[in-house]
Amino acid sequence: MTGQHSNEPLRTPLCDLLGCEVPILLAGMGGVSRWELAAAVANAGGYGMLGMVREPTDLITREVTAMQAATDRPFAVNIIPAATEPQLLEAQIACCLDLGVTAFCFFWDVMPDVVARVKNAGCLVLHQVGSVEAARLAEKAGADVIIAQGIEAGGHVHGRSPAFGLAERILAGTNLPVVVSGGIATGEGLAAALAIGATGVQCGTAFLATEESFAHPYHKSRVADATSEDTVLTDVFVLNWPKGAAVRVIGNSVTERLKGNYLGHVPDSLPRETIAHDGDQPRLRFSTDSPLRTTTGDVEAMALYAGQGAGKIPDIVPAAARLNAMVAQARRILEGTACTRAKAMT
Repeated sequence: MTGQHSNEPLRTPLCDLLGCEVPILLAGMGGVSRWELAAAVANAGGYGMLGMVREPTDLITREVTAMQAATDRPFAVNIIPAATEPQLLEAQIACCLDLGVTAFCFFWDVMPDVVARVKNAGCLVLHQVGSVEAARLAEKAGADVIIAQGIEAGGHVHGRSPAFGLAERILAGTNLPVVVSGGIATGEGLAAALAIGATGVQCGTAFLATEESFAHPYHKSRVADATSEDTVLTDVFVLNWPKGAAVRVIGNSVTERLKGNYLGHVPDSLPRETIAHDGDQPRLRFSTDSPLRTTTGDVEAMALYAGQGAGKIPDIVPAAARLNAMVAQARRILEGTACTRAKAMT
């Protein structure tokens, strides 16, 4: 699907489908994308997502209820079926439907029965993928939006292709809206995505380093101080996930000890050592848990998720300020391009 509304370069068909004003999606970062951040993005005109990966239903209830009180804008709940125990997954979905959630975002393996479960309830489905084949499977299962995640992305990374190249290959084979995700933190990235025919972008790292993010202050500061070269792709932070589940993080004391041997770790070979806590919940070295506002302990040694767009994020600001800056820059670029084309035709 291509094209923007002629009177507004940032108003794409994705905005009409999702009910947002600008085609900037908040990534459903587990632990980080809580109601405060998701509502801030939604109220600023973007599309909010609650990151509820493997969360219990009581937390989902609190977060969705708070989100609904903080904004009247549409939003999605992000869960990961392949990384969630089936009984909990069903409870999560049932809870969301009971609360009136109207959109879900899924990631990792495409599970057609789960897509059908929420589609039959009348919900929209956004599916993040890391390959063309996964995009085909998601579309066949009934997804409404494909999010093309590139290797530049922070957090769990499913594919190994650059984001824009992957998005272009997916676009060539689908009429669904395609969103580019991975390394995008500025309006320049948004304008570039729209220029190739995508209908929007998804941003995680750019919104992790905001005031409303539920990430730990140390994590936010590391993102603001990082360059794109400071991130590494590794699977050493794999406890809680299947073998081979790579993540992009800011290098820390754990990755430095690997001496460049970032991939190929086996979960069963890693020790179970508590290094931090969230309340009474222990956080293990090598686990996929990232440090949150509520985390105490050795947060430096935890998974400090960040994409390669970290180098374009110099500070920690309100989420609306970051989104508005992206919008303003993208609009200037697109309007300038349109003006140049118009002059060339006269």
